Amino acid sequence: MNKAREQLATIAHRTPILRSATTDALAGKHVYFKMENQQKTGAFKFRGASFKLLQLPEEKLAKGVIAASAGNHAQGVANAATRLNTQATIFMPEHTPAAKVEATRTYGAEVVLTGESFQEAYDASMQRQWQTGAAYIHPFDDYEIMAGQGTVAAEMLQQEDRLDTLIVPIGGGGLISGIAATAKYMNPHIKVIGVQASGAAAMYESYYGHRLKRLEQVSTIAEGIAVKKPGDLTWPLINQYVDDIVTVNDTDIASAVVYMLERNKTLLEGAGAASLAALFAHGSRIQSEHCGMIVSGGNMDISTLPMIQQLASSHHRSA
Repeated sequence: MNKAREQLATIAHRTPILRSATTDALAGKHVYFKMENQQKTGAFKFRGASFKLLQLPEEKLAKGVIAASAGNHAQGVANAATRLNTQATIFMPEHTPAAKVEATRTYGAEVVLTGESFQEAYDASMQRQWQTGAAYIHPFDDYEIMAGQGTVAAEMLQQEDRLDTLIVPIGGGGLISGIAATAKYMNPHIKVIGVQASGAAAMYESYYGHRLKRLEQVSTIAEGIAVKKPGDLTWPLINQYVDDIVTVNDTDIASAVVYMLERNKTLLEGAGAASLAALFAHGSRIQSEHCGMIVSGGNMDISTLPMIQQLASSHHRSA
């Protein structure tokens, strides 16, 4: 953990914490947003990718790196690879937002679009890795990736030591594993609550079903956390360190996106708004005075905003 903090100190942004009196009043808690949407490449993924690549020996880097991603990991790996003068090849699902694909290419990676979800892109990337011998950079199921992501919690608890709860989005579990292990090490009494989209709730079902579950399909506007199968390495860590997992639906997520845009002039992608969606949907069961929200990313495809606004307004009409 300390090694990750030291190595990333001069590479990653120390992202700010945003406060909002309106949010505090609505939630009945002091709320602290950790703005990883302002991280390099627009998401926390830059941390894990950079730390992982820094651990690779030069002869490994010389063969290039391969990854699969719904978007943010792709950009993190592409940027980190360019900084270390190695070639990145990224496999992305065919329906990945155009902005994420273009950004990944701009950072210097070769992009291969394949499959309808992360899982298909991942399978194709593993086949290419087997053929080429390039280093594989998994988006979540890797201890060094988790250690890099855990620096989010280390920073946050240094910035605000009164935090008693952290709410963290979950896809495959790399972010919450790193955050939970780091946060509990720094403060054993802190609570860590995970949040998944109800249309992609593999970790939620695994956690409460007490066995690893793979979904046949996933459907959510939060494509950054649309993962069919939790990580084999993240799953035991989540069982050990995470106190609760909740789900939110797409209208909850859309409402949180619109709320942050209107009230705080901040653009979040669906996954980045999941923690706030959970606070609003489940606030009464979240016993906290000082509640930290992980705003994991802001790489939204702007063309989806009208659909998100429509979803949010349907939520308000039914509320």
